[in-house]
Amino acid sequence: MNRQHAELIRAMVDYDRGDPMRIHHFLKVHDLAAAIGTLEGLDPETQFILETAAILHDIGIHVSEEKYGSSNGKYQEKEGPAEAEKLLRGLGGYTEEQIGRVKYLVAHHHTYGNMDGLDYQILVEADFLVNLYEDNESPETVANVRRKIFKTATGTRLLDDLYAPERKQVLA
Repeated sequence: MNRQHAELIRAMVDYDRGDPMRIHHFLKVHDLAAAIGTLEGLDPETQFILETAAILHDIGIHVSEEKYGSSNGKYQEKEGPAEAEKLLRGLGGYTEEQIGRVKYLVAHHHTYGNMDGLDYQILVEADFLVNLYEDNESPETVANVRRKIFKTATGTRLLDDLYAPERKQVLA
């Protein structure tokens, strides 16, 4: 793992201290986004931005709950970019372009139209892969999300494998 991402994970764990559900969520989203981006052949800079955004994507939740009494995705998109920028600037080592794109991704990760960029598409797919499981969504919802959201071959395959109706036997 990239050292900068390891330090960012440590900072996000500290930011979300005492909230293991949210910590586990961003760790899973990061791992899936990293795998999808790698297998889809992202260039190193786009991969770096994707992974950074995946770690930070839900950083607006606590502020949203405090301000609005809700963790609604639109509130997260509104409040998350400023929180992400504070954390990234506090850690240092990020360019203005990287910070700008990460803020954009955090500000749009619950907006599913006109996804501009493979980093955006993959972040949304990774978040859905985790949310569908965590929210115990129905097979109908999974099929609907597959049809409307998933575009990458890797993300679609992961979705199909995770939510396959039949369990595959693994040979010992």
